[in-house]
Amino acid sequence: MSEEFYVTPWEVRGKVDYRKLLEKFGAKELDVDVVNRLGSMAGEVHYLIRRGFFYAHRDFDKILEVAGRGLPWALYTGRGPSGPVHIGHLVPWILAKWFVDRFGVELFFQMTDDEKFLDDEEATLKETNGYAYENSLDLIALGFPQDKLHIIIDTEDIGVLYKIALKVAKKLTWSAVRATFGFSDSTNTGLIFFPSLQIAVAFLPTELRGETVHVLIPAAIDQDPYFRLARDIAETLGYPKPATLYSRFISSLRGESKMSASVAESAIYTTDDERSIRVKIMNAFTGGQPTAELQRKFGGNPDICPVYEYHKLFDPNDKNIGEIYENCRGGHILCGECKALLFDKIKSFLKIHVEAREKARDKIHMYRLSAKLR
Repeated sequence: MSEEFYVTPWEVRGKVDYRKLLEKFGAKELDVDVVNRLGSMAGEVHYLIRRGFFYAHRDFDKILEVAGRGLPWALYTGRGPSGPVHIGHLVPWILAKWFVDRFGVELFFQMTDDEKFLDDEEATLKETNGYAYENSLDLIALGFPQDKLHIIIDTEDIGVLYKIALKVAKKLTWSAVRATFGFSDSTNTGLIFFPSLQIAVAFLPTELRGETVHVLIPAAIDQDPYFRLARDIAETLGYPKPATLYSRFISSLRGESKMSASVAESAIYTTDDERSIRVKIMNAFTGGQPTAELQRKFGGNPDICPVYEYHKLFDPNDKNIGEIYENCRGGHILCGECKALLFDKIKSFLKIHVEAREKARDKIHMYRLSAKLR
């Protein structure tokens, strides 16, 4: 693979070549036939899929077969709670909400506060656990029905996962885990065991129901190493292979391939105030020309512009998006004007989101899987 970019579950660097990434990971590109079948079953294709935010999969077509036959299936995704949620984190959650609404399936959501403690020398369990609760507010704020969303916080809900994780760990060899994740002799043993816990949730619905439950995992493409291993061992443990639906990374405001939770100016957080959001957007990298005169004369390049990408993320109206694209290419809109439009869209979205987030503060326990199983 080219050395121009680097992708692991913990770090993304450089300009990502998504086609080369597919070749490396061995996932399939999401093709027209699968997308059309989804549309015929759901009545529409969600704009995050329609616009290419989700672009790759493993056995998503088989999940559609399962759904078409009326067999049980469920969703699984998660979050490594190392800080506040930014809008890039919301992408698989928004799509998961759509699947819940359209197909009536349940979502099992894992907060890996243990992994974030193990991966950061400076982190404390109190900090990562606190972020798990704060991040849960953003998830609940998207409007999931209480009976369809099941939140698992690893350090508190280990009893739900541990027996499955042990069976997984017994099947995973050190050589396979080391090769998959690039672990070395200096890697702490907690991180070496952790993949067993992330894989365990893919098999949890089958255990809870006592029957075969197929699982679809919408996630960013950097999480694929976990689920390659899960698929390798699933059938030997008596579980169906989990299917996956992978998204691209949401670009950094600075023009890099991925927002960074550790670089504040690269991302818009759900906890940012309006002034901070405006400043970040107005200072963002664009595909525009250096001056207004050149922009009007030659037009800009929305294909490399994170501002245009965020318009696509926050505006489900295809006509609006098409007009922004053509106006940029034709020099009919300046970058400052385009940024102002984006600010209004994000401000409107976050106003509703923050209100819902605060209303969820006293309701987290209602969505916890462990509480439902008592």
